[in-house]
Amino acid sequence: MESHLNRITSIPGLCNGKPTIRGKRLTVHTLLSHLAAGETEAEIFESFPFLEKEDITAVLEYSALMADHINIPLSNKQVA
Repeated sequence: MESHLNRITSIPGLCNGKPTIRGKRLTVHTLLSHLAAGETEAEIFESFPFLEKEDITAVLEYSALMADHINIPLSNKQVA
């Protein structure tokens, strides 16, 4: 399985350094909240048109790792 963790970034000064998707002003927490609320991918893409399917995969992968308390170093560079 290919990792998409490079899509999760933590940039000082952006969303208080919280993990975000590709350096955008959308936190992992926010996207997870939408998923947890039962929103479909289509609804999420409508709300956040810049998102890509791989971003959702990255957030789920990141969350699965965090559930086991694995320390994940994040990129401080934006991904185009």
